Amino acid sequence: MTGRLIVLDGIDGCGKSTQLQRLADWLPGSGLMPEGSGLICTREPGGTALGQAVRQLLLHTAADQAPCARAELLLYAADRAQHVDTLIRPALERGDWVLSDRFAGSTLAYQGYGRGLDAALIQQLERIATAGLIPDLTFWLALPVTESIRRRHGLEEDRIEAEGRPFLERVAAGFETLASQRDWCRINADRASMDVTSSLEQVLHQRFA
Repeated sequence: MTGRLIVLDGIDGCGKSTQLQRLADWLPGSGLMPEGSGLICTREPGGTALGQAVRQLLLHTAADQAPCARAELLLYAADRAQHVDTLIRPALERGDWVLSDRFAGSTLAYQGYGRGLDAALIQQLERIATAGLIPDLTFWLALPVTESIRRRHGLEEDRIEAEGRPFLERVAAGFETLASQRDWCRINADRASMDVTSSLEQVLHQRFA
């Protein structure tokens, strides 16, 4: 028995964390998971002990000590390799289901489209870090940039979130392109939160019932 890897992705403020927690509460009683399967919730970066240290370097390092763009890319790849090898793949092999807040697509969106790093290099690092692991289902929580900025107004920003609107617009465009290329499931996130949750549950029933 092999488990399922389900990913939620999108720009900052799209509601990934909220929706992931709701799915975590709903899935065990949904009838979709085989008897005996566990459910693991995780995130990138930071889904492992090593990843927590990498997350601190990536998101909360002072500006004058921050990693350069290529170092940032390599740190994300290191986090993902550790995440896949020590947490995600073993869980799937046990037959457990894994919900992840972000996965490989985020790196291409943020470091590729956002930072302008070479897409071919990022995809090569993705293949190395994931060792070929592909999510069973990726939800793209699509949110207009203006709404993302409105939702995050007044909140403390990490280093990536503080990059500004032009950067976020490039990232949003990247997510839209990736969703089309990789057959992600688009969920409009500029609605009432419970409506988004209902859409996620409906798709999961359609795919895995």
